[in-house]
Amino acid sequence: MTLARATISGTVYRTPEKRFTSNNVPITSFTLNINPEDETLIRVIAKGNLADTIVNGINKGDGVVVEGRLQNTTVKTEDGSEKRIVEIDASSFEKIIGGTTSTTKSSSSSDTEESEQIVKFGTDEFSESLIGEDEIPF
Repeated sequence: MTLARATISGTVYRTPEKRFTSNNVPITSFTLNINPEDETLIRVIAKGNLADTIVNGINKGDGVVVEGRLQNTTVKTEDGSEKRIVEIDASSFEKIIGGTTSTTKSSSSSDTEESEQIVKFGTDEFSESLIGEDEIPF
């Protein structure tokens, strides 16, 4: 059952494992810890070219941002009971390199990787006259 689209960030808790479907489509799953203080784990699943990119690009301990479809799934535990878990069917991800200075973005719609630099501006670079208080919508 699809709940919604989600974007989450966290630390890779378990290194991605690559497998193949019966139609020979690559698929991977890994666990993402989204709360370092209280270990909150989310399973991330990726298919196709995105699965290959993830397996070759991230390891345990890497920081990532994942976007995809949030969904519930049911798994059977060792004692035979059913347990519902939340997972993300990934459509894109970004690896966080060196804190917030640069990221690598990959998407299932293309095989290319692009790097982008995040530019930080000082407070003296903006004029107070750019936006007046009466222009703020809230």
